[in-house]
Amino acid sequence: MNLQKVLFAFFIMLALTLNFSFFVGDIDDPDHHPVYELFAAIVVSLIATIIKFGDRSHLGAVLLAASLVADLQLIAAAVLWGVAVHMLTLSLPGPVMASIVSLSGGALVANVISVVLLITETIQARR
Repeated sequence: MNLQKVLFAFFIMLALTLNFSFFVGDIDDPDHHPVYELFAAIVVSLIATIIKFGDRSHLGAVLLAASLVADLQLIAAAVLWGVAVHMLTLSLPGPVMASIVSLSGGALVANVISVVLLITETIQARR
């Protein structure tokens, strides 16, 4: 068993599951979307992106692109959250929270694409 491949798959799947756990819940209810979960999703997604820099194949480039999209979406959600809390009020209005969750949904799609590509590559490697 290759430890590097295990860590690679681990961080890709962990990024997906953390992003999904932040995404699930009422879209406009801040109580269903903890800020620490968004922070954890960003950190793990960035780690997964750094790990993907080592792959020089065409599939590696697509995986890196999907990861960069997820990072961009999650960072945009965090920036929106920070601006909303510090500029507007101390509480998040429903439409702002809906925008934050929607951005994390875009990252979720990119993470699903990464996992599907990882599974496809694993199946093809067996043959």
